[in-house]
Amino acid sequence: MRDVEDAIELGLDTFGDVAADDDGRLLPAAQVLRHVVEQGELADQVGLAFLGLGEHHRDDFAISAPEVVLAAIAARTTHLHLGSAVTVLSSDDPIRVYERFSTLDAISEGRAEVILGRGSFVESFALFGYDLDDYEVLFTEKLDLFAALLDGGAVSWSGSIRPPLDGVVMHPELAAGRRLRTWIGVGGTPASVARAAAYRMPMMLAIIGGSPADFVPYARAYRQALEQSGAAELPVGMHSPGHVAETDEQAREELYPHWHAQRTRIGQERGWPPPSRIEFDRAAGPHGALYVGAPETVAAKIAANATAIGVSRFDLKYANGAMTHSRLMRSIELYGTRVAPLVRDMMH
Repeated sequence: MRDVEDAIELGLDTFGDVAADDDGRLLPAAQVLRHVVEQGELADQVGLAFLGLGEHHRDDFAISAPEVVLAAIAARTTHLHLGSAVTVLSSDDPIRVYERFSTLDAISEGRAEVILGRGSFVESFALFGYDLDDYEVLFTEKLDLFAALLDGGAVSWSGSIRPPLDGVVMHPELAAGRRLRTWIGVGGTPASVARAAAYRMPMMLAIIGGSPADFVPYARAYRQALEQSGAAELPVGMHSPGHVAETDEQAREELYPHWHAQRTRIGQERGWPPPSRIEFDRAAGPHGALYVGAPETVAAKIAANATAIGVSRFDLKYANGAMTHSRLMRSIELYGTRVAPLVRDMMH
């Protein structure tokens, strides 16, 4: 099994964006889910380290139950680590989350990970009966409970959001000596950075806009907080969107219409100004958060930003809108066979 503590890991993330067929017709969610399983198989075959699946409850993303899809991928892979991107802990039950991922860990023979976060969408709150006014207390207390579960054995815990636990053991228990690898997803606030350090969990930076260089201070603050508390150094990772093709021009032209449509749709929900080609090209440039281009271009950008921030894992969100399955598969293939080796060489 791959040692996930190697110097630099290259992984993938997807939310299961509802894709189109070759004629531009949107596929049913069931077909998209089967395609995600195939994409996971390919990621394993080309030697990538990780695949994370996001959780959403809306019609433009097919994955609402990541652990179910991850279990299907686990049964068809041997090396690929499998996790969430992210698990919206505020609107879930920490005990059920832990049990689902410990089950995935058993099925995959120790390859499960979980990234805990608040998520960038809030539809799960109303869907599962939570009040957005309780946003802060829900995440704070549920994260505290989940952290207690990670130690294994009998757990006792009390808070304001649920009845207390008194010596409860989670099932299935992880194998002796195993601890579920758990990251905290951080969107770029000092409070989130401090929280990740306080719980001594690896930090995953979601860098989806602006300049990656803006996140250097967050990584520095995280490491300083760990050092000041006497904790050992922990991994820092980053997650960003992108697309790989044979040439820069091909990659940009394949991605742009889907990026624009998705950015327009989400922007209308959130009151953002309409997107433009200038904005896209800026994000795809050397200082932006979009990793789009030929393998050499994408590799150079990953290596530069991974070095500057000091990350030990980079996850590419490879599905961005209704791009066809065949183009996503080609992007994964190029990322694993050409981008990943180049990044490792550049970072030696």
